[in-house]
Amino acid sequence: MKTSKTFLATATALALALPCSALADSYGYSSNGLSFPFAAAVAKGFADAAKAEGDEAIVLDSKSDVLKQTNDIDDLIAQGVKGIAIMPNDSAVATAWVDKVTAAGIPVVASASMIGDTKTRAIDDVYDKLSALVTQQEVAAGVEVGNLSAQILKDAGVAKAKIAIIEGAAGYAEVKQRTEGFEKGMKDAGQDYEIVAAQPGDWTAEKGEAACQNILASNPDVDLFFNQADDMVVGCARAVEAAGAKAKLVGFGGSKLAIQAIKDGKVTGTVCYKPEEIGKISYEVLKDVVSAKKEHNKEFITYPTPGVSMANIDDCVGQW
Repeated sequence: MKTSKTFLATATALALALPCSALADSYGYSSNGLSFPFAAAVAKGFADAAKAEGDEAIVLDSKSDVLKQTNDIDDLIAQGVKGIAIMPNDSAVATAWVDKVTAAGIPVVASASMIGDTKTRAIDDVYDKLSALVTQQEVAAGVEVGNLSAQILKDAGVAKAKIAIIEGAAGYAEVKQRTEGFEKGMKDAGQDYEIVAAQPGDWTAEKGEAACQNILASNPDVDLFFNQADDMVVGCARAVEAAGAKAKLVGFGGSKLAIQAIKDGKVTGTVCYKPEEIGKISYEVLKDVVSAKKEHNKEFITYPTPGVSMANIDDCVGQW
């Protein structure tokens, strides 16, 4: 296992296509959806890294559509790109894409999300035909959030906590992994709890807010909402405030909005991710393979993802 160092950068507007010179190589990036700020930041990191090396990044937006992402992969193969990074909409379906790309002699990296059946494959059990999986260690990050949540509940004097989970969207490996880590962190910290409700928020603030509203209608005494993405925790904070509830709120991702919400006292904590770094490393791995600079085979590459609260908020600079 290889672990990357964390680099801090400020996210700016995403460049979807870069100027191409006669000597430039083209590299493809297939995104699950650029309307998601996190996904857009990953793609930006990939595009910026390619530009810095004088290469062209072809970034395609599947707009959360598995069929479109299938077609996008075909388009990148047809364009003769040197390597492809994929942030999949569906981890299991994506195995067929990787098989097709590698059959065409093109190296592939999974970026920010695993490829394979999440029910049978651990996150660091990298799919056989990948050069690398570059991502967060989702379970370990979940443990960080679970530990942080246990401390929050302890500080609030809650003996047995009523927990509600705002999940991501179906098909994403992160949903299962983040919950698994969260529960492990709570148990390791000795926090007694009961999960009283779980609803999908589809990664967005609007749906996260709606899910929290629904849960509060039937469980007004929820002690803590575990939101599996920071966009959702920002929406959930609006629902909690509107309902006059006392629930604590933790998110996932270290977004600019969530960090500000922690500073404003509306959100209690999150975990700090660096999506631009994921995109950068994804490009670098492909470049290594194409240039024969270094071999990469089924590598799992990650970086530290600490829990963040008001106590250490300045340690996390949002990239998305």
